[in-house]
Amino acid sequence: MTDEPSGQSDAPGPLTLARAVRGMLRPLVRFLLEKQLGFPLLSNLLKGLYVEVAERDVAIPGRRPTDSRISLLTGIHRREVKRLRTELQQEEKIPSVVTLGALLVSRWIGEPEYLDAEGQPRALPRRGPVPSFESLVASVSTDLPPRSVLDEWLRLGIVRADETGMLRLSVDSFVPAKGFEEKVHFFGRNLRDHIAAGAHNLLEEGPPFFDRSVYYDRLSQASADELARLAREEGAELIRRVNRRALELQNQDAEEPQDATHRMTLGAYFYAADERKEGGGDESD
Repeated sequence: MTDEPSGQSDAPGPLTLARAVRGMLRPLVRFLLEKQLGFPLLSNLLKGLYVEVAERDVAIPGRRPTDSRISLLTGIHRREVKRLRTELQQEEKIPSVVTLGALLVSRWIGEPEYLDAEGQPRALPRRGPVPSFESLVASVSTDLPPRSVLDEWLRLGIVRADETGMLRLSVDSFVPAKGFEEKVHFFGRNLRDHIAAGAHNLLEEGPPFFDRSVYYDRLSQASADELARLAREEGAELIRRVNRRALELQNQDAEEPQDATHRMTLGAYFYAADERKEGGGDESD
């Protein structure tokens, strides 16, 4: 069974929307509880976010929204709105290892000289001319010591050294086996863009973004495992193909940087669970 949102909406009522949001937030709340991020902190964060979005994203064009209008839109008391608007905004900082690591991995799985005859990331020697790990790092920055990058990547499980000393990429995209800060950055970014695409489609703000899923129940554990393997293989190949083309286009667009103002995210995910062990059911059905 495939789920193919058309982008057309029937203006569902608040209860229908609230039910969908509750199902969507359940796994996030479980994650936050596991990481000991309680409701008071999340509540304060959401208040600030409601005010920020009301001020920046749903303002009347050409007019700075007043505290009263934001209070009306959000349901937050006007005095609280004023306080939140005057607080210093903390700039979101992306961990430096994330920025560097994502770029290096994209080149390793996208640049022809770093691929083998089958289009897979080749094993690299530590030093030497292209292709080597040393040349890979130098292609991004000559200020970074390759040895320092390699030590960190070995620690995070991004690369491994085989019995001959050659370096092999352990992941198809930059998702370290270790390093919570790096993993949680991608967790937040990927969920943000997936929700943004869905919200765009539901609000009918333009041509719908691609957003599809496949859903089946009444499967055995063996069947779910087989489908998980298939999803990993096919999803990884799709990511590799799009990554290569995106790298080519990025290099091409660098010739006219004034027009290179867009970003994109492609995601492919798979999830399986035993329905008997899922608490509360799936409110989004």
